[in-house]
Amino acid sequence: MSVMPYQYVVLRCVPRVDREEFVNVGVVLYCQAADFLAVTWHCDPDRLRAVDPTLDVDRVCDALTFVDGVCAGDERGGAVSDKPLTQRFGFVKAPKSTVVQPGPVHGGLTADPARELDHLFSRLVG
Repeated sequence: MSVMPYQYVVLRCVPRVDREEFVNVGVVLYCQAADFLAVTWHCDPDRLRAVDPTLDVDRVCDALTFVDGVCAGDERGGAVSDKPLTQRFGFVKAPKSTVVQPGPVHGGLTADPARELDHLFSRLVG
């Protein structure tokens, strides 16, 4: 099995930007060589509300479902879902002024992008 480069971003729930607090809620991994773009995410309402008791957790889940649609290339991701994987990852990793924000882009090498995504999610979000 060959080793391939990949990039990933951690998705953060940032309820109040002014407080600079966040909770990691997902990981998006892109591996061009494997034609792979996927996200794994989880919203823990208790953990999120510990940062901001007024947070609309359903809104956070909706934003993550949108990212899932972008990665999967289906209707949940809107118009960007029709774009090539490189452009879709570019869209996901671009900072936005929403409650779900991507962290910095990181990279690595893997022989199995799906397994690497599970590993990163477990280590960074789980």
